[in-house]
Amino acid sequence: MSIDRKPLVGLAGVICLAMATELNGQVSAQTLPDIMGGLGISHDSGTWFSSLYSTAQVIGMALAPWFAITFSLRRFGLFVVGLAIAASVLIPFTSNLTLLYGLRILQGLAGGFAVPLLMTTALRVLPPPIRLYGLAAYASTATFFPYLSGSFAGLWSDLVGWQFVFLQAIPLCTLAGLLIWYGMPVDAPKYERFRIIDWRGMLMVLVGFSALTTMLQQGDRLDWFNSSAICVMALMSVVILPLFVLNEWYHPLPLFKFQLLKRRNFAYGATTLLVFVVISMSASTLPASFLSTVAGYRPEQSYLVTLEVAALQLLLLPLMAIVLNYEWVDSRVVSLIGLICLLIACVGDTFLTSVWNRNEFYLWQFFQGLGAAMIVMPLLMMSTNALVPAEGPFASALVNCPRGVAETVSVWLVQLVHRWRGSLHSDRLTDQLGRNRFRLYQGSNPALQEPTALLPNGLPRHPGSVEMMSAQLARQTATLTMSDMFFVIIGLITFLMILLLTLPVRTYPPRIVFAKK
Repeated sequence: MSIDRKPLVGLAGVICLAMATELNGQVSAQTLPDIMGGLGISHDSGTWFSSLYSTAQVIGMALAPWFAITFSLRRFGLFVVGLAIAASVLIPFTSNLTLLYGLRILQGLAGGFAVPLLMTTALRVLPPPIRLYGLAAYASTATFFPYLSGSFAGLWSDLVGWQFVFLQAIPLCTLAGLLIWYGMPVDAPKYERFRIIDWRGMLMVLVGFSALTTMLQQGDRLDWFNSSAICVMALMSVVILPLFVLNEWYHPLPLFKFQLLKRRNFAYGATTLLVFVVISMSASTLPASFLSTVAGYRPEQSYLVTLEVAALQLLLLPLMAIVLNYEWVDSRVVSLIGLICLLIACVGDTFLTSVWNRNEFYLWQFFQGLGAAMIVMPLLMMSTNALVPAEGPFASALVNCPRGVAETVSVWLVQLVHRWRGSLHSDRLTDQLGRNRFRLYQGSNPALQEPTALLPNGLPRHPGSVEMMSAQLARQTATLTMSDMFFVIIGLITFLMILLLTLPVRTYPPRIVFAKK
């Protein structure tokens, strides 16, 4: 079978574009303290710097498929390239906070546009025999790029300069623009779609998803329902999002085609992918956060922990595409093995202590890398094996927009566990410290080889001894809280395993066979 290779060049350009935008979002999140210091913004302003990006990304993911069809993949891809470069390049040189927020929103829109564009392009230009390899490229946005971002965070923040967190987009986007301009099919725009544009749906996306994602990310800082702003956003989410589903169900040209969820394969694959996005933070966010908070690591010192998983994805994603193409391979079995690998990794991580460093994470990160590739690829195959090419944009919107929401849910979940379990551990440790205060001057700390904080008369041993004891208490609290977070993820993994085992045997065809129109 002869394959036109020119569209593959365009697909490679979209992959470069997705890589540039994903790294912009992930690296900026990991180097946020350096960016805040460089731009001279406060903590509260910094939370909005992250929140606005995530909100704009979700909106972009919802609208991208409609714009890609209307203006053509080539035109829309080149527009996203220009938008990503313009927003990223100007941020390091901006001192006005309002303008900075505007640029961050544009950067988030570019990131939201790029990922669905990759999935839509892969489903459009790749024939069924090699379509799994295109899905492997899309899977890299959920597995490979987030883990690779740790290496770039250490490189830019500690060795080069925080400005390159944003300037890194220039070479990648330039290459993406050239490849898209050369290889992407030249289609005529379909401006007639504006006659039946789903303007109500777009307005609901803008308002409803903005309220939902902002509430999830800012709720903990604003004390949730003790804040009138959070109450208003919660009410808007509860009212608008069901109306959005109803509007899309009956609209002749919807943004989301919820009827696809009637297909069990697609419903299971799309839903499980959302939970996996939350679970995947156990390999990307939590170890790096622990090393930063407890061990005092900089990104340059901790990047090897996530780079290990990234290297495994680079090898395993194409390998999974090959394996899943064999007729005797059941994708459910591959998913189950992947979930078991993630379960082993999280169980191992629950034993962490305050003296762990990156060496203790390597074994469990290996299992994380194995499990991630073995879960994402079967899920994507299950979701797309019964789609016709014309349904690709609708599938892209249904998969990617909730995926963006799932990323904000993961932020909310971390904040929830930190507030509830962190407060509990802090209170208990402080209580034990008070009840056993006389032991503080009976012996040295064997782990840190440091003298006791207090003298027998109850006075501080040296000027910084009490502060040192308080720092040790904070480290122990963070360690116990992080361990609880892994227990929560174990519960989510167990839920997915039970859901997978209850599905009928014939649910998932082992090969991609596209239905006829």
